[in-house]
Amino acid sequence: MNIYFKLTNIISDMRTAMSRIRKNVGMNKLLRIVSFNPGCMPIGSAMTTAVFLVLFMGTLQLCAQQMPEVYIAPKLSVPVEIDGEAEHLWDAIPFTKDFTDIEGDKVPRYQTRMKMAWDDQYLYFYAELQEPHVWGTLHQRDTIIFYNNDFEIFIDPDGDTHNYMEFEMNALNTVWDLWLVKPYRAGGPIIDNWDIKGLKTAVSVQGTINDPGDVDKGWTLEVAMPWSALLESDPTGKIPVDRFYRINFSRVNWDHEIDGKKYSRKKDENGKYLREYNWVWSPQGVINMHEPEHWGYVYFSENPENDKDVTPDVDEVLKRKLYELWRKQHRLHRGKQQETPETIAIEGKTMQAHVVDHKAGWYLWVESPFSQKTMIIDQDGKYTENK
Repeated sequence: MNIYFKLTNIISDMRTAMSRIRKNVGMNKLLRIVSFNPGCMPIGSAMTTAVFLVLFMGTLQLCAQQMPEVYIAPKLSVPVEIDGEAEHLWDAIPFTKDFTDIEGDKVPRYQTRMKMAWDDQYLYFYAELQEPHVWGTLHQRDTIIFYNNDFEIFIDPDGDTHNYMEFEMNALNTVWDLWLVKPYRAGGPIIDNWDIKGLKTAVSVQGTINDPGDVDKGWTLEVAMPWSALLESDPTGKIPVDRFYRINFSRVNWDHEIDGKKYSRKKDENGKYLREYNWVWSPQGVINMHEPEHWGYVYFSENPENDKDVTPDVDEVLKRKLYELWRKQHRLHRGKQQETPETIAIEGKTMQAHVVDHKAGWYLWVESPFSQKTMIIDQDGKYTENK
């Protein structure tokens, strides 16, 4: 396993554990316990270890950059029945980690987790969303579904941050699918009339939807996306066997209010809607799902037992660092300031990053010492590489 991904996954687990401790115990109280009564916990206990590790989190961050999550999606020998419930074939497939806050520093109010699988026809998703009040008001396809509580899928097959797909659905099984030629930061455009032909979706509610008279457990969903639609954005035109896609998932959740039996988004004293919660699989670090370079890595395996330790190669670490420089250069160019030469250091190797201005804009590039590829990000954030 790539050491950067392994170490940053450990850090991610630690962050989640410490966030839960802060929520349930309180960090100040916890630190007082450790400081004034260290004998209260045996050395080597999970709690003691977590506390001391979090104290050194800053040092660990110097050793490893936070990398996106990785998931190994297995191939199925039989198709999934899309009914919104977890039939037996899902039992052997692991869940993702619980979703976290979009910035990666808070534990959400309700648990969200999901699974993925695939066969020669479809890419499958199953998700569980805890929710004591399952509600929905939007019935029209391709309306703005995130005005309800929803579940969202983002897919960028070739990882260039352009020509990617967004999918949303609510607890009424109303969907919105769209194609983004560019991220919003680069000016779009959005193709809202694009549909995933052959799409299958279903929802199962563990409770009673739109009934404030009871407490629900939540809702589950299943989605089957045909490869014939997804491959429209894959330059290879082939199912990604033994390859990675960049994918992320988001759950939008709103505080609500009830008028009689009608649910709606809650407003403040000035009549404005309260801000939504954004819970994701792989943290974005910013409140913006449309920075695809932060999305997770999904590997499509025919032999998941053999591939359980598969991680993206070190060029992906270099690519992530290059995007850090790109964001800095983007700010400088927007302010019409002079660019600053930068270097990147990974695994004992130092690389010079170059900024090139031209009549149509600018781009940033570096040559990888690991693969000898020239890695390029243009002014719109689109990634390309040349061997």
